[in-house]
Amino acid sequence: MSDRPRSGAGRKTAAKKAAAKVAWAKAGRKAVKAAAKPALKVDVILEDPAWLKALALNGEGADEALLTRRLRLWARRALAIAVADRWKGSAVGLDCCVVLSSDAKVRRLNRDYRGKDKPTNVLSFAALDGGKPPRNQAWPLGDIILALGTCRKEARAQRKSLEQHLAHLVIHGVLHLLGYDHDMDAKAERMEGLEIAALKRLGIDNPYVTT
Repeated sequence: MSDRPRSGAGRKTAAKKAAAKVAWAKAGRKAVKAAAKPALKVDVILEDPAWLKALALNGEGADEALLTRRLRLWARRALAIAVADRWKGSAVGLDCCVVLSSDAKVRRLNRDYRGKDKPTNVLSFAALDGGKPPRNQAWPLGDIILALGTCRKEARAQRKSLEQHLAHLVIHGVLHLLGYDHDMDAKAERMEGLEIAALKRLGIDNPYVTT
């Protein structure tokens, strides 16, 4: 007797597998939609116009509207990956601000608020600071401030585009605003994993792997 299934059974099995794939695809799309909620409003402040020339998103110089759309996309991707990680926040809405600034400005902030008299790539000022208001209220998350000179040097050293590095730092900054941290190994591993996952969905390689 043959071990092969009869043709009718084979067709039913194939149909079940196909249906299962469709179900998984639908579930994945629903998960992505669910992860996009609550809505995140992202204000963008261009303190240092040199960012536009440095990024050159359109080949000649970044268009400010295009840059704003990219920043909002990256910030919302960070929120989506956090929600997928079971982060729970306001059911009404969230807002944050991304500031594209200079090394000089970030150095002053780093000195005044962290006691470190030097520029750094990104500073996150979390409005929640570990607390969580009622979920039926809109939540202000805080500000993310990026230093052009430091970000550009790091991108060159890591042999990646400034745009890719900026995407990573915005995602990193938003995760900080949501309460994620890397002050301990376990926390750092979790946060880095979320960053890697968010960047992967944007078509950007793992930033923690050096070549």
